[in-house]
Amino acid sequence: MKAMLALEDGTIFKGNSFGADGECEGEVVFNTSMTGYQEILTDPSYNSQIVTMTYPLIGNYGINTADFESQRPQVAGFVVKEYCPHPSNWRSTMALGDFLTAHHIPGIEGIDTRALVRHIRRRGAMKGVLSTRDRDADRLVQRARDFAGLVGRDLVQNVTCTEPYHWTEGLYDLERGEATHLRQRAKYRVAAYDFGIKHNILRYLVDRGCDVTVFPADTPADQLLEIDPDGIFLSNGPGDPEPVTYAVENIQKLIRERPTFGICLGHQLLGLALGGKTYKLKFGHRGANQPVRQASTGKVEITAQNHGFCVDLNTLDREMVALTHINLNDNTLEGLRHRDWPAFSVQYHPEASAGPHDADYLFDEFARLMRGAK
Repeated sequence: MKAMLALEDGTIFKGNSFGADGECEGEVVFNTSMTGYQEILTDPSYNSQIVTMTYPLIGNYGINTADFESQRPQVAGFVVKEYCPHPSNWRSTMALGDFLTAHHIPGIEGIDTRALVRHIRRRGAMKGVLSTRDRDADRLVQRARDFAGLVGRDLVQNVTCTEPYHWTEGLYDLERGEATHLRQRAKYRVAAYDFGIKHNILRYLVDRGCDVTVFPADTPADQLLEIDPDGIFLSNGPGDPEPVTYAVENIQKLIRERPTFGICLGHQLLGLALGGKTYKLKFGHRGANQPVRQASTGKVEITAQNHGFCVDLNTLDREMVALTHINLNDNTLEGLRHRDWPAFSVQYHPEASAGPHDADYLFDEFARLMRGAK
């Protein structure tokens, strides 16, 4: 079956369909990771995005039951150079195409993904439509232009939980073939805001001795404090942080009360709560190979990232906020901390799912702050 990807600027890519028969709209972005497509597909931060993989062969190790970052795939559509329909891996339970079909997500293969990525790098991430049904290029381009995009939209409400829940699963043990679980006597009680939280973040918190309760994104701050948490966690999530005003208001109350740690969208929301502003990057940071420098030590970490917006470091009050990490590719802000309150955040993903483990010390830092507060 044929498929077509149309961009808002009129550019057309023709290829073959894999996954579901259908259509989708989204912002077309690219990810430079060589592995980890299952984690990428199920990361809620990709809501309303059509993801292009730069690595040419995708699907070779299939889909397994352990590497989900949420309950279902979150991307709008999927773009690859070459799809492998016959996976070979001892953990695989189904093919990637079958997984996408089961969840009604269209994919396209056989296009020149290098040309697409170079186009996005030159022109910026842009709105697009992926279709296996409509072959009228002009009509698809107009639909892409009519798509609302990501700016100014609160996408958190598309991915957050509807009720609080308790998380007890720790990191997966490959040798045992199962996940560890929360110890009977946890060291810390953590209240986590779900702005689109990844499961491996929760696993890392449990691994550090945290008893985690996850709350919907718009839960009032007072309700989190009712469980008397030792710390507050601000999760990753999709899209533009500025419309998520309810979260900023709650964070402003909580950072005065408890140690606070934010990742990705949680970092951006903390930046807004501390008086900063955010802006949209030209094509974002998405991949498992982003170099970040620690300001205090000069040490460089290779990090996993997935975001299209950024905190403007020039809008933060340096007497109140310390800039802790900087991206070495474009000198954008990757981390901050409050100079007086135990609150800090990073733009990248220290839980490394998928990605390097250079930054998992940040979970230890959160535990240290909670231990100090106790």
